[in-house]
Amino acid sequence: MTTWQGWQRFATTDPVSPPRPGDPPRSRDERLAYHSAFVTIRTPAIGQLATQVRTLMILGRHQQTTARPSLIVTGPAAAGKTTALLNVGRTCHLAHTRKNPTPPGSAHAAAPVAYVLVPPGATAKTLITEFARYLGIPVTTRMNQTQITDAVCHTYTQAGVQLVLIDEIHRLNPRTTTGAQAADLLKDLTERLAATFVYAGINVTDTPLFSGTRGAQLAGRATLITCGPLPTRHGTRHPFRDVITDIENALDLHHHKPGTLPRHAPYLHQRTAGRIGSLTRLIRQAAITAIHDGTERITKTTLDAVQLDYLAETHHRPRTRGR
Repeated sequence: MTTWQGWQRFATTDPVSPPRPGDPPRSRDERLAYHSAFVTIRTPAIGQLATQVRTLMILGRHQQTTARPSLIVTGPAAAGKTTALLNVGRTCHLAHTRKNPTPPGSAHAAAPVAYVLVPPGATAKTLITEFARYLGIPVTTRMNQTQITDAVCHTYTQAGVQLVLIDEIHRLNPRTTTGAQAADLLKDLTERLAATFVYAGINVTDTPLFSGTRGAQLAGRATLITCGPLPTRHGTRHPFRDVITDIENALDLHHHKPGTLPRHAPYLHQRTAGRIGSLTRLIRQAAITAIHDGTERITKTTLDAVQLDYLAETHHRPRTRGR
């Protein structure tokens, strides 16, 4: 998705959908593929990010003199940051194309959204080259950073880019010379492009990105959205259990009993530390196992047998309990 063609395929391909009453049953292979792709579970962070992006895009639409306000999505690994980022990007892309369809016979469709990954050890030149690669802007070895930046700003403006999503922002370290230059490049781009910038990274507030003069500039322009572990209780609501219910309702298993997984919410919270990425992986793996072994249901025994990602496993070693 770090090229326009790949992003357009992602944004315009209908996401998988859960089974609906009256639909013909899917084959075993279709159901395995479905649980591999799975639906996007709408978490509180996705809703908050969608609202903030919509508001800031309107806020900065006619701003000319200074950089437009931006957003930073932060949180631990496996908390759903990239999923939230991609979901909001897809929504923006589809909303723009519905409102502004490509004229018949036109060879060039608008590109309202750009998605860029910060490369490891990013320098200003390698970072701006990633921006160029997204829209297929030719870059030669003889071109310097200024020339590439000018080409990127011109092409992004012509293409109508309105939302720039920058993932893995924690890879930037403004305390190093190269990292400082890359951070300055991003500041330059926010002032030259008529677009809203949204950054995502692991525990960004704990990195050098928010320290020093450059960090103060970023913090002064960016709204922070924390995509953290889901709590078991928030006031009178139970966010973690609600997400489990949504995941369970999306399963495509022949004999699974509704309500089984929400009853195991405390256990699942201990297993995953409330991380949405770890939770969905655990339940999807259990569903795939249930299809393979023919049980077609998820029980606590099934969940116990699933080995989770290293982060979740090292956070909590589940105790053996009665079934």
